Amino acid sequence: MNGPLLGAAVGALGGLGGVLVLWRLSARRIRFEDRLAPYLRAPRSSSALLGGTDARTPFPTLERLVAPVMSDGIRLVARMGSPTAELRRRLERAGRTESVEQFRAAQVVWGVLGLAGGLVIALVLVAGRGSSPFVLSLLVLLCGVLAVLARDHLLTRQVRQREERMLVELPTVAELLALSVGAGEGAVGALERVVRTTHGVLADELARTLADARAGTPLTQALERLADRTGLPALTRFAEGVAVAVERGTPLADVLRAQAQDVREAGRRALMEAGGRKEVAMMVPVVFLILPVTVAFAVFPSLAVLRLGT
Repeated sequence: MNGPLLGAAVGALGGLGGVLVLWRLSARRIRFEDRLAPYLRAPRSSSALLGGTDARTPFPTLERLVAPVMSDGIRLVARMGSPTAELRRRLERAGRTESVEQFRAAQVVWGVLGLAGGLVIALVLVAGRGSSPFVLSLLVLLCGVLAVLARDHLLTRQVRQREERMLVELPTVAELLALSVGAGEGAVGALERVVRTTHGVLADELARTLADARAGTPLTQALERLADRTGLPALTRFAEGVAVAVERGTPLADVLRAQAQDVREAGRRALMEAGGRKEVAMMVPVVFLILPVTVAFAVFPSLAVLRLGT
């Protein structure tokens, strides 16, 4: 690249940087509620010198500098990603205690790391053989977007793995509850015994349900909350069946045994369906790899004999 073109490229990049800076400064205007917030804030109950700081990291000054940029990044990720209500439900299904804002902040951090990785790759490509600046910019942006989507995909994977573990634990927990109820204990006593003697994801959910019942919530409503927190139809039927049995006084042990049997049958059907799909997938290497080699070994001697005969 000659001198005039290089100067034009540097000037264009500088102008683009100035436009971006001015655009961000104008986008971060102080809103009306931000102006009124210092006057409407609740007064402190004690001296500010005696209280702790609001910093969450060992670098409070850097945290205050990065906070506005982080807020803009969280708003951008919120517009790009899934809705807040859906994300909150997925966090509950994954068993995570973090809030939606904390998860968005983690997505922003992953996006920054992705941009840094894309920038490193772009610099390596430029140092190696060179490339178009537009293509390299798209590569860096693509790395950042993929990193944000990877964090969301990781949450989806955590939800699926947790629900699979709950589905595996459900028949055993239902049988234990049926044994406890058949021994003469009530529904709350059976839940307490199962929570004390078992460990796992479903046991933690039952412990949360039991805590709601101890706090004054009716057991049926606590079971309905358990069904709402999970996305498994089998667990929803289990919670609804127990709630109906408690409300109407039907034999709870029979209901629990039937629920456990239904879950085992559903797991057996899912296993058979997965086996059928794997069987079809195994036909691909057989048809496209093993069968051509077998045909070649069968046909090649005949071709060799015909060639010798001619």
